[in-house]
Amino acid sequence: MRGIEQIPWLYDAMCAVYERLGLAGWRRWLVAGARGRVLDLGCGTGRNLPLYPPGARVAGLDPSPAALARARRRAPAVPLVVGRVEALPFRDGAFDTVVSGLVFCSVDDPARGLGEVRRVLAPGGTLRMLEHVRATRPWRARCQDWIQPAWTRLAGGCRPNRDTQAAVERGGFALEAESRRARGNLRRFAARPVP
Repeated sequence: MRGIEQIPWLYDAMCAVYERLGLAGWRRWLVAGARGRVLDLGCGTGRNLPLYPPGARVAGLDPSPAALARARRRAPAVPLVVGRVEALPFRDGAFDTVVSGLVFCSVDDPARGLGEVRRVLAPGGTLRMLEHVRATRPWRARCQDWIQPAWTRLAGGCRPNRDTQAAVERGGFALEAESRRARGNLRRFAARPVP
């Protein structure tokens, strides 16, 4: 499904606005804790790639070749792979950190995708996530449900009413309490697979 997220120049323009409104700090937090071998899941146009700390060995994955072409300009040395979250083309335990920024709202099968994240994380590895989630206030949640069909079509698969944080916990991850932050419908957290 083609939408705003699949039009790289338009998506970058939207992100630039949101970053000026406060998303930039959340994005910096997302990558700051990445260590070792890092998979930037759904890296899109590569807005995270220049922000990783020294020593992080980053690879990016996204289903859109057009977005990856733009990412290549931002980070020419980073290996970039076309692929989907539900079928990661990496060996078991390949990464110490998986970073997911505003991705799982658009994943067709989140449970399968989270299973793949668990599979590619090395023992002791960490998932770092930034996501918008289903509103906690009932009237806002109903509004999200109401706009979801049109929004999903416009945004190319984004589901504004998905509770990704709860899906992560159901997917066998334990959220690190000290990492959790919320602002409106945005959530950020680090999580580790439960043995």
